[in-house]
Order: sequence, then C-alpha cells, then structure tokens
Amino acid sequence: MELNKLLETAIRASLEAGQDILNIYNDPSQDFGIEKKSDNSPLTLADKASHRCIMRYLESLGIPVLSEEGKHLPFEIRQQWNELWVVDPLDGTKEFIKKNGEFTVNIALVQENDPIMGVIFVPVKETLYYGYRDEEGSYAFKAIVSPQASVEEVLQKSTPIPLQHPEDEIFRVVASRSHMSPETLAYIEEMKRTHPQVELISSGSSIKICLVAEGVADAYPRYAPTMEWDTAAGDAIARAAGKTVMNVETGSPLQYNKPDLLNPWFLVE
Repeated sequence: MELNKLLETAIRASLEAGQDILNIYNDPSQDFGIEKKSDNSPLTLADKASHRCIMRYLESLGIPVLSEEGKHLPFEIRQQWNELWVVDPLDGTKEFIKKNGEFTVNIALVQENDPIMGVIFVPVKETLYYGYRDEEGSYAFKAIVSPQASVEEVLQKSTPIPLQHPEDEIFRVVASRSHMSPETLAYIEEMKRTHPQVELISSGSSIKICLVAEGVADAYPRYAPTMEWDTAAGDAIARAAGKTVMNVETGSPLQYNKPDLLNPWFLVE
C-alpha cells in the first residue's frame, strides 16, 4: 500500500481514537477506571478504548502492530518484521488523570528499525502533527483540527514545520512535567553556561518532541526511561522536520523493534 494511504489511515485512526478518549475525559461521571499495570504505571478506560479503535483501522492493513496496550510478542517473532506499526494509544496517562490536557495518541510506521512516518494527535488542544519521509524528501505539518475532522480537512489546513524560530538569544529546553531527573537538571545547567539565556518549557507526553520539531523549543533531553511507543511517532515527525533524535551515549539515531523495547537516554535537537 502506498505511504500516503497508510498516512491517511493513521490520521483517521488517531482522530477517532482521540474522540473516544475525549468522550471519557469529558464525562463528569467517569472515574477513568484506573488500574495499575505490572510496572506500576496507570491504565485507564481511555487507554483501552483508544487501543481498540486504532486496532480496528490498522489490523486490516496486513502490517504487524506493536501497541503499548496490545500483546508484546517475543523478539524471535518480531525480528522477522521488516515493517510494523508502533502505537501508544494514550501517551501521557498520568497527564490524562491529572486532567491537564497534555496527552496524545501516537501512531508510527517503522521500516528496517527506522521510524519513517509518525502521527501524533493532541485531543484537548485539537492539534495534530504528522510527518513522513520518502524518496522525494521530508515533510512535516501541523494542523488545528477537531476530532471529527476529515483527513481531507486536515491536509488542507496543514502548515509546514518547523515554524520560524524566534529571533532572540534564548535557548529553549523542553522537559518532562512528570519525569524530571538529576541528569536533565545537569543538562540545563550546562546549557546555562553556554547560552546567554535558557528558558525551561515543561510539558507532558510526546508533545515535548513535537515542540522541538515545530521550532518552539531548541532541545529536549530525556535522561529517564521511555519505551519505543513513547517516541516512535515523535521521532519520525522530528526527523521529517530536519531535527535529530540521538542516543546520548552513541550519538546514533534511535532504533526500533529492538530485543529490549526500552529506549536509551536521548536528545532531540
């Protein structure tokens, strides 16, 4: 199937999943049905609803799906996949529970361990980021859309990113709202020694990668655990926008569908 068709399917899935999440998020009678997973991270009714919605779209495409809320097959099976979807149905579940709006739907297409296409929908902010790479070049766009919008409307309203960076001497670092680490604080202090002024932007979920891809922030250091589904879609969007997402130890791009699905520490800039 052509990449454009796969992109359209991923966008449609993310918008519908976002609506399913909002239906629960905005229901005053909901307690979100919060459970604890084996790693002690939270799981809500919205995570499950979004997962079911996305799977309805992706399962028919004949490409394996690695979803945070799905079955995680052993590497002996996954290593045979040259192409797969990497999905986080609700990235930022803690932010969802806090009701601060900083959560996303993440859908990425990975080929030969590299993320070549990514879709990230921010339901509360009605913002959708998507990017893909092909032999004709790299593209990334941002659109302000409602969850009910058609894919055609999204494409029509899209604007290329990165946007024009502010013409000032401020170095903007985006950091996790829920996972600030001593190493991240050390990185910020180092930037303060090499730049006239450093501004810290706090945000949740994969929005942080999008802020760098968009040009709103200069860097996103992540010195705390993340999984492949947390970053794959944002990684694809950032790369398509001309940014880098690098393993801080090796200086090489992040790889996906690894034996261990845990990411190394990384820097987006």
